[in-house]
Amino acid sequence: MHNPKQETCMNWDDLRFFLALCREGSVSGAGKVLDVTHTTVARRMNALEKTLGTRLFDRLPDGYAMTQTAENIYEHALTMEERALAIDREAFGQDAELEGPLKLTVAHDVASRLIVPKLAAFREKYHCIDLELLTTTGLVDLAAREADIAVRLTAKPPDYLVGRLVLPLRHGVYGSARYLKTMDTPIDVILFRGDNDRPPWVEEHFPASRVAMRVDDVSTMLAAVKSNLGLARMPCYIGDFESSIRRLDLRLTASDWGVWVLSHVDLRSTARVRVCREYLIGIIEDQRALVLGESSRYA
Repeated sequence: MHNPKQETCMNWDDLRFFLALCREGSVSGAGKVLDVTHTTVARRMNALEKTLGTRLFDRLPDGYAMTQTAENIYEHALTMEERALAIDREAFGQDAELEGPLKLTVAHDVASRLIVPKLAAFREKYHCIDLELLTTTGLVDLAAREADIAVRLTAKPPDYLVGRLVLPLRHGVYGSARYLKTMDTPIDVILFRGDNDRPPWVEEHFPASRVAMRVDDVSTMLAAVKSNLGLARMPCYIGDFESSIRRLDLRLTASDWGVWVLSHVDLRSTARVRVCREYLIGIIEDQRALVLGESSRYA
């Protein structure tokens, strides 16, 4: 006779909560990731432990720690997560309709200068596609379907993404008109937080300079240049876009980074992903002069 107690009934949703708690180490952190209350996470984990008949977490003053049992099943749960995500991508990838949701992830400065000003024609043609634009500073995970298409500045994208290098990224050294008119030695330079004190462009052209400021994003760097704080190396699509600053006539070592339009390999046959990807490639190519630093201001 079949004994139901001999089987353990589990589902993917239970493991979704389990993985979130493993990764975050607290019910509040897991709840935030899953968009539920911390009490819901605690209740689901208590129920899962009861189902399995074993303790999965030690409740410590500073959070939840995995037991040996939890560590043993963690890799299996990760495999199930990847299979669930693959099913989701496969189902979405077979969608041939030019309607429905579509998420784009683009860095804020790329979106504001190269993408958003050119989206009106796409919306007119594909008005049934529900666009969502993510301009977070972090990398959005396309494998987890956090976005469907990414416009990224990178030297080499991950292997699980497909797409193409649209244009190489070109840079220039910029300063405000006021700073360039009055600058004296030592020259002030504005660097990224991760730069050493003498990145190649500084070492070659301004060896006696001093660091005026370090920043962690290009928008802040642009604001510092416009505020007469010094010189900075920036992509030409940013510097040439601003009429209040000027590019110096300096030869720089070319960057190996470029502008890529990418999507997950499983979404290559999705109609709305395909048409949007092709549209993005087109509007970026149309702005070749700006991206490559060949705008009429410097022709």
